[in-house]
Amino acid sequence: MLNKIIKRGHKKVPKSDPSDFVVAASGNRSSGSVSTSNVVVNHASRRAGAGAGVGMMNNSMQQQTVMSAAVPAPGTIEALPMLKDVPMAERQSLFLRKLQVCCYQFNFNDTMKMVREKEIKRQTLAELVDCVQSNSLKISEINQEEMLKMISVNIFRCLPPASHENTGSENMEPEEEEQFLEVSWPHLQLVYELLLRYIVSADTDTKVAKRFIDHSFVLKLLDSFESEDPREREYLKTILHRIYGKFMVHRPFIRKAINNIFYRFIYETERHSGIGELLEILGSIINGFALPMKEEHKLFLVRALIPLHKPKPIAMYHQQLSYCIVQFVEKDYKLCDTVIRGLLKYWPVTNCQKEVLFLGELEEVLEATQAAEFQRCMVPLFRQVARCLNSPHFQVAERALFLWNNEHVVSLIAQNRNVILPIIFEALEKNIRSHWNQAVHGLTVNVRKMFLEMDADLFEDCQKQYAEKAARATDLEKQRELRWQRLAAAAGQGG
Repeated sequence: MLNKIIKRGHKKVPKSDPSDFVVAASGNRSSGSVSTSNVVVNHASRRAGAGAGVGMMNNSMQQQTVMSAAVPAPGTIEALPMLKDVPMAERQSLFLRKLQVCCYQFNFNDTMKMVREKEIKRQTLAELVDCVQSNSLKISEINQEEMLKMISVNIFRCLPPASHENTGSENMEPEEEEQFLEVSWPHLQLVYELLLRYIVSADTDTKVAKRFIDHSFVLKLLDSFESEDPREREYLKTILHRIYGKFMVHRPFIRKAINNIFYRFIYETERHSGIGELLEILGSIINGFALPMKEEHKLFLVRALIPLHKPKPIAMYHQQLSYCIVQFVEKDYKLCDTVIRGLLKYWPVTNCQKEVLFLGELEEVLEATQAAEFQRCMVPLFRQVARCLNSPHFQVAERALFLWNNEHVVSLIAQNRNVILPIIFEALEKNIRSHWNQAVHGLTVNVRKMFLEMDADLFEDCQKQYAEKAARATDLEKQRELRWQRLAAAAGQGG
C-alpha cells in the first residue's frame, strides 16, 4: 500500500485533478537524480516525474512524511484548543498535534468540499505562525523537526504542468504564456510564512536547525522556483536569501546548485520561471563579495552570468541580470573587458528588442569602466556600435546614439577619438544621408557635430578617407557594370 502511495507522488498532477486529495511528494516537476555528496544536480527533463529524488530524506523520514499526508475523512479533523489556553506543560504535545493537523492536504479545485476542515487547517497554521513570530513558546528540538517535516509535506509537491506543456505549444514565448496561480495559496502562504518566521527568529539555533534545513531541503527549495505562481517565488526568494545569510555552512552549496540551474536553463531548456528571483538573490550575494575577488566568483561570472545573455527569453530577467553584471564590474573594474567581450559574443543578430536591452546594459558597464580596460575592447565594441547606428530598427539606432548622452562614455570616447571616429564615421554619414527616421537623423547630426568640435583636423581626415572610399566604390561599380556589358555583348555575338 505504501509503495502505491509513493508511486502516486511520482506522477505529475494536472491543474484540473478531479480527485479530492493530492499526496505531497518530495520533489517537483523539474527534479531529477541528485548527488548531495558532491553538490552536482543532474536534472531530468521537465516532463520527468518528481520522485526520482531531489536530495531524498532517509527512509524513515520519507515514510513518516508520506504517511502523515493522509486524506482526512469528512468530520475527522476537530478544532484543537488554542496554545495559550492550555497549561505550559501541555503546550509541546498540543503543538505536535497541531502540526499533524496541518499535514493534511486538500483539493482546492472544488471549493465546496471539506470547507470546515480547510478552515480549521488555515486557523491552525495562522496560530503556529503567530506562536513562532511572538516567541511565546520555546519549541523543542523534536517539534522543530516535526514542523520542518510538516512544511516539507506542504510545499514540496508535484507542480502542475507548465502552460506550454498543457497546450502543447512548445514554441510559445514564455512572456505570452498564461500565468498560473496556485489554488491552495490560502494554506501555502501560511506554511511559507511559518518557515520564514522560523528561519529569521532569534530563538532559532542554527546548530539545531541545520540538521533539518540540510542540503536536501535546500535543493527542494531551489526546485520549487519552477513554480509559475509569482507569489510563491517571492516567498522562496526571501526564504533562500535568509538561509544563505544565517547558515554559512550552506553558502558554497547554494551557489553551486544555482549554477547548475542556470546551466540547464542556458544549454538545455531555456524555460524556467524563477531565473529572475534567483538573480535577485545573487545580486545581494555579489554585493557582499570580499576583495580581492575569489577565482570561484570570477568563474561564475564567465560561465553562468555572461552566458545568461544567450537565451531568447532574456527580457523576463534582464533587469536582474544587468544588476548582477554591474555589481561585478563595480567590485572589480578589471572585469570590464571580460564583460564587454562577453556581451559582444552573445550580441543578438535578428532580435531588435534584445539589442536595445544589450545597449542599455552596455552603457551601465561603460560607466564603471576605466580608461585602460576601455582601450582593450574599444575596437570590437565600436564596430558593433557602428552596426547598431545603421540598424533599420529606429529603437536600436536611437539607443546606440544615446551613448553620447553619457558624460563618462563621452570622456572615454574623446580620449580615444583617433581610433573610434574612423570606425564609426561611415555609419554616421550613412545615417545622415539615408536613415528613414527623423529622430535618428537628428541625433546623428548632434553626434557628428560633437566629433567635429572635439577634433576638427581628425574629422576632416576621416571625411577625406570616406570620400576616397566612396569614390573607389563608385569606380568599382562602374568597372563591374562594364564587365557585364562586355559579357552580354560577347554572348550576343556568339548567338
